[in-house]
Amino acid sequence: MLKVYGFARVNAMARGNTRDLRVLWALEEMGLPYELVGMDHPAGDLDSGAFRALNPFGQLPVIDDDGVVVTESGAILLYLARKSGRLMPRDPAGEAQVVRWSIAALTSIEVPVLSGWFVDVMGGEGTKPSAALRDWAVMRLAQLDGWLAEREFVATDGFTVADILMAHVLGAAANKGLLEPHANVRAYRERCAARPAWQRTLEAYFARVEVG
Repeated sequence: MLKVYGFARVNAMARGNTRDLRVLWALEEMGLPYELVGMDHPAGDLDSGAFRALNPFGQLPVIDDDGVVVTESGAILLYLARKSGRLMPRDPAGEAQVVRWSIAALTSIEVPVLSGWFVDVMGGEGTKPSAALRDWAVMRLAQLDGWLAEREFVATDGFTVADILMAHVLGAAANKGLLEPHANVRAYRERCAARPAWQRTLEAYFARVEVG
């Protein structure tokens, strides 16, 4: 059976924002069975030799699909979509759009948003680098807002793994107050977050994942 390595205990700031949620959401949408392997981050589970053999970077999520080990949330979602035939079109043109927007979520949007967050956490809020990163993130969100003006979903006419990645990344932007000027982005994120599969995923996560 598919094994999903996800958090069992995290620090308070990370709880509810971790990237394993992307994989768990996708599996809930796809209706695929899996075994969850809970990892205690504060206790050092991600630093063990056994886990580093799966992911040398010591990060979650990780899946082990009968010996096929995949890391990085975007790669995992694309793998699961291709294998299951769900949340991604079968035709090459449709698949290309899902891949395109999955990568865009993890680069064009997530990089400036999370880089700005990291600088602020490290005591750089209000500095020139912090302001520059915020401006970069705001620019990308404005561009995304234009793209979503007449679209329900980001890559195709239907909900795909690209929407899971984009919606989760936008959660980090919302936490920094970056979505307020962008009505189309806010409405898009709200549509995705209202999906029953996401609500079930989040409920199960908070019932299981402890604060360390």
